[in-house]
Amino acid sequence: MHKRALQPRASLAAASTLLLLLCSMIIGCVGLRTPGERDSREQVQKVLSKYRPTGAVLELPALRSGGSPETFVRYAIYQHPQVEAAYYEWLASVEKITRERSLPDPRLTFQADLTQIIMALMPGLMMDFPGPGKLRAAAKVATAEGGMKYFQFETAVLQVAYGFKKAWYDLRLVDERIRVNQEMVTLLQELEKLAQSRTEVGKGSLQDLLRTQMEKERLQTELTNLRDSRGWFVTQFKAALGLGAGDPTPPLPRSLQSSPLSTSGDQILATAMARNPRLKAMEADVRRAEAALVVARKTRLPDFALGVMADVKASPVMVRPLGGMTLPIWRDKIAAEIEGARDLQGASQARLSNERLTLTVEVAMKSYMYRESTRLVALLQNILLPKAKQSLEVARSGYSTGGTDFINLIDAQRTLLEFRLAEVEARIKRELALADLSLQIMGVPPSGAPVLDPSRR
Repeated sequence: MHKRALQPRASLAAASTLLLLLCSMIIGCVGLRTPGERDSREQVQKVLSKYRPTGAVLELPALRSGGSPETFVRYAIYQHPQVEAAYYEWLASVEKITRERSLPDPRLTFQADLTQIIMALMPGLMMDFPGPGKLRAAAKVATAEGGMKYFQFETAVLQVAYGFKKAWYDLRLVDERIRVNQEMVTLLQELEKLAQSRTEVGKGSLQDLLRTQMEKERLQTELTNLRDSRGWFVTQFKAALGLGAGDPTPPLPRSLQSSPLSTSGDQILATAMARNPRLKAMEADVRRAEAALVVARKTRLPDFALGVMADVKASPVMVRPLGGMTLPIWRDKIAAEIEGARDLQGASQARLSNERLTLTVEVAMKSYMYRESTRLVALLQNILLPKAKQSLEVARSGYSTGGTDFINLIDAQRTLLEFRLAEVEARIKRELALADLSLQIMGVPPSGAPVLDPSRR
């Protein structure tokens, strides 16, 4: 009797030990990485070595007045939360590849036969196995999505770089307008003195003096508005650098020397088609849709489940193998999944074609804007502004001697003001068109940007 009593206990201990060993082996398991997962994680490490080399936010150099514009651009890229958000979304998408290619978690099972006593006690372990090729296909979908998220990260880098340049140019434009208007107010003050002196000696009319004062007051009011608006542009400039309202106002970099557009429109378009990250993201989306169609087609295949149970009450212990499979019998549901995936593939291909058309139009438009602004700057600087200054001097001299009426003098002053403001706006417009072409259209990253080499992405 003593030996018979020990047999169930020994059987229970053996079965428990077996289950514990199986659980320990499963807990320590690591899946096999797919080629796409390995490549994606290598890309993460390359970007990480630039963007977060120490695992924390990179310590950036202090911004100094008159510093290099490239330093400010790099500061904006590494500081701005838009880039950081896109970066972490990309990392999350890479982690998704591991989840998609991994087997489902095993299940511990328990079964007992009960009457007035426990007749059978059967712990067990079950494992689900998706149909052939399903995990690899799902991993390809996640890999393509990870590629799409990377290009969205690169797009964010370029958008922040362009956003800084635009905010900087807008602030420069306001400062230039303030400077020009201040100089014109000073000029009108001189004209006011001239009109007043002529009125006092009876050679001018009170109407000339009043017109000068009205023009001066108009410009002073406009000058006050420009100075008031500068605060908004400073806030925009800070935000473009990733700085909040509580951060101190940063200094301004030195003026950027304009570089001519040395490539033709066809070359710009070819570069944009090869490098533009928005286009690359949509190409990755097409690959994702193609992989999703493969996943949908594999819903025709059954999934399997295998397991084992041990009746620890039996003597000797009785081991019960278990198996099962799904039955994909709902043909209309499978057909709907396949057709839906095919429709999404068509939509992604159409979006890619539309983006190519949009990019072609943007290249043509921005190239024209650059050429137009360049011609306008040359016209104003070389012809119109010198002649407007000469016209004002002639009108001023003629008014002093009584050979020119005051209306012509004011018109000459207004013409010079308009030309000077137009020259400032044309220069800024040219720089913005050039920055847009380089960053957002051609996809050329700034120096030091934490992006992959175009030949290896």
